Amino acid sequence: MTRVRVTAPRTAARPTPRLSASSPALESEVGQVYVRSLIRSQLRLAVVVACGFLVVLTACGLLIGLVPGIAEAELLGVPFAWLLLGAGLYPVIGLSAWLYNRAAARNEARYRDLAQDG
Repeated sequence: MTRVRVTAPRTAARPTPRLSASSPALESEVGQVYVRSLIRSQLRLAVVVACGFLVVLTACGLLIGLVPGIAEAELLGVPFAWLLLGAGLYPVIGLSAWLYNRAAARNEARYRDLAQDG
């Protein structure tokens, strides 16, 4: 019997340095400005993604409520409204999460670059 070693995949990504609360980059006034800026940008991003999702959810509800016949329509014996709200919104949730994660990582990378340079 042969032993197989399982390891994590090796990536070309550079390691992300951790800045602790006692790091010199955060103790200065400039460092505190950078941290506040990062917090504001992450909060703004979260609010934009949440509002965008609520707009899509509201539009689906309005579509079902205002367009005649959609509430009664069925597809393979399942009401169309259920399919739209049940299965149709999951890709929107996944896309929203993916976009948020990408943008949040970009914000943090910018912060790391500023904190290391400063």
